[in-house]
Formats: sequence, structure tokens, C-alpha cells
Amino acid sequence: MGTVETVTGPIDADELGTTLIHEHLIYRDDAVAAYFPHVAPLSPDPDNIEPPDFLTPAVECARAAIDRGVRTVCEPTGMYGGRDVKFSRQVAEETGLQIVPCTGIYTYDYLPMFFVSRDPDQIADLLVHDIEEGCQGTEIKAAFLKCAADEPGVTENIEKVHRAVARASLRTGAPIMAHSRPANQTAIRQIEIFEEEGVDLSEVQIAHTGDTDDLDYIERVLEKGVYIGMDRYGLEIFLPIERRNATVTALLERGYADRMFLSQDYCATLDWYPREVMEQMQAAGAAKDWSMTLVFDQVIPGLRDAGMTDEQLETMMVENPKRWLGR
Repeated sequence: MGTVETVTGPIDADELGTTLIHEHLIYRDDAVAAYFPHVAPLSPDPDNIEPPDFLTPAVECARAAIDRGVRTVCEPTGMYGGRDVKFSRQVAEETGLQIVPCTGIYTYDYLPMFFVSRDPDQIADLLVHDIEEGCQGTEIKAAFLKCAADEPGVTENIEKVHRAVARASLRTGAPIMAHSRPANQTAIRQIEIFEEEGVDLSEVQIAHTGDTDDLDYIERVLEKGVYIGMDRYGLEIFLPIERRNATVTALLERGYADRMFLSQDYCATLDWYPREVMEQMQAAGAAKDWSMTLVFDQVIPGLRDAGMTDEQLETMMVENPKRWLGR
């Protein structure tokens, strides 16, 4: 089955255990964090000029997940998400959670001139370095690659990133997680690019496929041989939990347990919005009971009631992560 890189070193894929495939222990804007380090998005005091305490909420989330039987979290936090592998290692060492890091560029279109003036192979060189040498000046190696397409679609810049990710995958064997937007069916073109680059599609995961209950679209994606992430439970702004569960149940009945992951895309820390806006969004139901344990507290019981078997759950939470990550 091979090995998997974590922030505390490589492990056998068989050691992954129950795995949340898509969660963020830290999520913040790289440039803001570097240029305005006094900003504390989770601080109760907006005038606080001390560095923000990201560690406490991350550790609390990690421990809550461990209490539900989770052994591993994949953290697809790349460039523009504030990846900090030293921080992730600190969380892992303090809690015992196995954290699997990535490399990649999370953008919906913008690229700095550094990337605009370089071709996909030159960008791939950077990603390969993270996988083979280590991330952010450490010996911590990335285990998978991340890219994204969203509302703007697969623009010229997004295509460049996808081709760079594909070429880095071919050079290293690292699997790919691609953020997608089912509302405009970005996965179709994303998969086409990976095919054009010669990627083995069984090593590709199309994240956020669970944001739709359009089974025809989902099966078009699955027919290509990729994995899909049913990974945004709690984000009601995209799709309510009841419709997500109905979709997963229908796909289980059609025999797709071996191609799905369950997760929440939860952010233990997030600086996208001011605290008061976050509270308003939660009050409006945009993020209902969103947490790093929602899958265990509400989703799995609901899926069991709808007929999910223990074997299907084991496949989605244990066996699929081993197959996707192990190399």
C-alpha cells in the first residue's frame, strides 16, 4: 500500500485509520498574515495587537476529532490559504493527530507576476520541491497536490495551475485534490486537462462534488474514474445536510462507496470575514452546526438510518484514503 507523508514524518498507509479527507486547522490569507501580523481574526478584542492565537482552536478541533475516532486529517491548505507546516506539526505533536499536508496554489483566477511569467513546468518544479525536498524550509514533505476552479471557471491562469499540478503529479506520483464548483460544472474541464496531461484519473479527487444533488452530473464525473469529495457538510449555503445525505445514499445504492469521501471542509481558524459577519452568517443558517465533528455527530447517524452499512462507512473513511494517498 506504500507510505504517506505527514507533518511528523512518513507512515504506512495502513496506519491512516479513520480519515477526514478535507479539513483546515489553519486558514488565512498569506499576504495579510505576512504584512499585518498583528491582525487576529479570531480575537474577541479587535484592538488586540498581540499575535493571534490560532493554536488553541486548532488543538481543540483536533482533540474533538480524535475523540470521535479520527486518526488522520488531510489538510489541503496551500498557497493563499496560509499553509504553515510548522504550525500543523505543532498541532500534531500536541494532540497525536496525524496531519497530511499538501502543496498547491488555491486561486480562482489571480496569479502574481511570478507565476504569470513562468510556464507550467517551472511552476511544477516548485511543487515537486515541496514533495521531494520539503515545505517552507523544513523537512516536512507534501503528500498530495491541490488546485482549484470556481465561479470564474477554468480561466487561462487556472488551466496553467492545473497543468503544473498534473505535471508535478506525473513526476512524483503524488495524488491530486481539485477544488471544484458543481454549480458551473468545472469538474468536466478540470478532468479533461488532467487527461490531456496523462494523469491516471484514479489518483484524482474532485473536491466539493457534494455541493450538488444533480446525480446525472455526479455520475458524469464518476464515469471518468476519479474520487469525489462529499466534503462540505455543514455549509448549508451550498446544500443542506438532508440533500447531501440523500445524494450520498443514492450513490451508495448505485455502488459508489469506493469512490467517495466524507468530510466537512471545516476551518478551525478563518480570516475571510470579520467576526461579526461570521456570526451573522451562522445565524442566517449559511453554516449550520459546521464543525470538525459534524460528520460523526449527525451525518453518519443519518446515513445509517437511510441504509448505509458498516462496510460502506469503512470504505469511505478508511479504505479510500489509503488507496488515494498510499504510494
